[in-house]
Amino acid sequence: MLNYRHLHYFWVVVQEGGFARAAERLDMAVQTISAQVRELEKSLGHQLLKPAGRGVAMTEAGQAAYARAEEIFQLGRALNDEVREAASGNAARFAVGLTDGISKLAVHAILTSVLDTPSLRLLCHEGDAEELLAELAHHHLDLVLSSQPAPHNSNLRLSSERLVASPIDWYGPSAIVRKTHVDHFPQSLASLPVLLPTGHSSLRSRLDRWFEAEGIRPRMAGEFEDSALMALFAARGMGVFPLAAFGAERDDPLHRGLRWLGRSSDVKEEIHAIVSRRGRHHPLTQKVLASALS
Repeated sequence: MLNYRHLHYFWVVVQEGGFARAAERLDMAVQTISAQVRELEKSLGHQLLKPAGRGVAMTEAGQAAYARAEEIFQLGRALNDEVREAASGNAARFAVGLTDGISKLAVHAILTSVLDTPSLRLLCHEGDAEELLAELAHHHLDLVLSSQPAPHNSNLRLSSERLVASPIDWYGPSAIVRKTHVDHFPQSLASLPVLLPTGHSSLRSRLDRWFEAEGIRPRMAGEFEDSALMALFAARGMGVFPLAAFGAERDDPLHRGLRWLGRSSDVKEEIHAIVSRRGRHHPLTQKVLASALS
């Protein structure tokens, strides 16, 4: 079993650049720390450090070990904070997973209902859907917001509800969107620079099918994973972009300097709430579901 004390000594040695400075920081003898690091190398079966001038440098194995040590001790620091908050009974922890490509503006609108919770500690994790659902199944997350419903996997014991099926509005900077573009929407998208979600977004595939059905070949100016970043570049004059009407309704600052171009009523931005059996009973999960569904 890994000796975490030995790992900690190794981690400090790397941070300080040598055994002498690590010994000073830890208030220990150099020989003691050196011996503990050798024990770690022996247990792992690989050399982690090598001499470099007056200090030490990491081997490739050492770099891998240090990266994991960073994660471990960051979690250790977080553990102290979370235990203290839990013991005080004041913190309302709410861990939400966001799948890649989901509209961040719509997510903000969905979570608005819990943002006034006293002592709220909101943790938002973005990542691959499969990884997030595994975290949800192991109760490391309370809720996952996804552009797709939960897969039919009885082993995970997850369920989902569609919270949003919003039509898509198009906006662009006033400097390039003219009345004639509005009047000739959606065909005007062929003459304007267009910003779109990247291909891993389910919205992108819906938009591509819509373009094909409308006979439009958009002038692609940029692709973005993050809807808020896409909106920022559009506001700076880069082009027009699609936005779920649901997310825009509660984000007034977004409209500064932007002009409404038209609506793709046949294209919907979907957001699904995915929960585990235990996570469904979290009071903030219930509040999010009740608010969005109403």
